[in-house]
Amino acid sequence: MTAPLARRVREDEWARVRDLRIRAVSDPNAAMAFLTTPEQELAHDDEFWRARALHASAGDEAAQFIAEVDGEWVGSATVIVRATGTTDHTGRTVYTARADVVGVYVSPEQRGAGTVDALFDAAAAWVAGLGIRRLTLDVHADNSRAQAAYRRNGFAPTGDSFTSSIGPEIVMERVL
Repeated sequence: MTAPLARRVREDEWARVRDLRIRAVSDPNAAMAFLTTPEQELAHDDEFWRARALHASAGDEAAQFIAEVDGEWVGSATVIVRATGTTDHTGRTVYTARADVVGVYVSPEQRGAGTVDALFDAAAAWVAGLGIRRLTLDVHADNSRAQAAYRRNGFAPTGDSFTSSIGPEIVMERVL
């Protein structure tokens, strides 16, 4: 099996960004990790996806990383940089600037093949280049498979937890 390669998306890849997102939120084993449904994602027009790809491909506020094997996109993770004094997607106040990993997805056939490792390594390198020394993420309390993958990648529970629209979640972080 070819090892997955991870890289940041490019602006002109908006259609592939859209297709992978719809595939991710449609996967019954991954649905608990997303805050949207396939119907919500399918309702977005092309301009939405073009803007999303543009925002994720350039700048220091957000970056989407994809993993590919032989040209096929097999995984994705997005990093959002949150400034001190802002609020995150759940309404929690950010007390120390941080980089949040969201939207982690690996295709079923690639799970256990190092795909998530490649995504986190690419994300960590980008974040470290910004001078941020931690990656954080929220994971559903019942998603033991994802928690195990995150632990294997250096993430540890912070002790913080909360309830979101998808249920109880725990906060994990990876010190870079």
